Amino acid sequence: MAIKFRGVDFIEIEALLSDDERLVRNTARGFIEDNLIPIIEECNRAGRFPRELVKPMADLGFFGASLQGYGCAEMSNVEYGLVMQELERGDSGVRSFVSVQSALVMYPIFAFGSDEQNSTWLPALRSGDKLGCFGLTEPDFGSNPGGMRTRARKVGKEYVLNGEKMWITSGSIADVAVIWAKVENEGDQVRGFLVETDRKGFKADDVHGKWSLRASVTSGLSLQDVRIPEANLLPHSGGLKSPLMCLNQARYGIAWGAIGAAMACYDCALQYSQLRKQFHDLPIASRQLVQEKLAWMITEITKAQLLALQVGRLKDNGKVQHQHISMAKRNNVWMALECARLSRDILGANGISDDYPIMRHMMNLESVKTYEGTHDIHTLIIGQSVTGIDAF
Repeated sequence: MAIKFRGVDFIEIEALLSDDERLVRNTARGFIEDNLIPIIEECNRAGRFPRELVKPMADLGFFGASLQGYGCAEMSNVEYGLVMQELERGDSGVRSFVSVQSALVMYPIFAFGSDEQNSTWLPALRSGDKLGCFGLTEPDFGSNPGGMRTRARKVGKEYVLNGEKMWITSGSIADVAVIWAKVENEGDQVRGFLVETDRKGFKADDVHGKWSLRASVTSGLSLQDVRIPEANLLPHSGGLKSPLMCLNQARYGIAWGAIGAAMACYDCALQYSQLRKQFHDLPIASRQLVQEKLAWMITEITKAQLLALQVGRLKDNGKVQHQHISMAKRNNVWMALECARLSRDILGANGISDDYPIMRHMMNLESVKTYEGTHDIHTLIIGQSVTGIDAF
């Protein structure tokens, strides 16, 4: 049963977008329909990242899309969010790749790097000639990044890095890793370093056996006496606040991306329910229990669209706070996962087949709900904001 995406807009949110925002969204949507949708199920089955799409995505300005200068597209934050929405409507793993390249590699270089680091790396990353990864999470420290064990030691005009990182998107295909480490000579202050992945002592091993994000490369990193010049220190980084600023950029994109996954599941389930007939040769869409599920999904998707759009407007006006982004990430990913589960239910046994995208989205969203701050961590961030009391 061929089902082509028709778009999801219940209360004319389209009218709230500018002409430029619609153009960006439609361009990304067309790219996903023409290039990713036809191959994504094969990639998911094989556990293959579609690297052939890297340069075409770069040519459309997807990498570092909201950064200024260095050949970047200089999109607004809302435009960038709409790109993330369409990428994740295709697949969370592909959106994760673009998020890492943009928000977790290019952004920290742009925000904390020197002029030389910016001019060296940002054009190459923007064009897709170089790929990057972000090394913060460790095998024993996910939700508590402040507990990291990775250390950097200043020796003459070099830094020597030792440690391990885990669950790193693009780790084994990256040309450069943004590594966060505690500097022994600076009272264990957290600093960011640019580590070229061909340096002696740097090793990346892919994680195998994943049931989620199978079209994305996930790796563990090992650094054993990796020597880098002092010029590779991100000079304006300092303290845990720096990597958390990067995570905020990524979480913002996730809040939009999850809407795309929810839209894909909902539209598939809606069309299926209108075509699938049971009991007296009537479509299952005519049944009250099915309509209740569809009504819940379209309502929650609509609320998520408005939440993401307002957070994007705040971000474009320089007024967004980290708790706003936490609310959008927490709500929208939870909503998308529930939509995937309800959609699978509507499709019955067909829902587990990759003739339809729903089970793939459901498995992917289980990871999205965990990374860049779990649902519970964002609950505590919001709780701290409204009560003024830290419950971590």
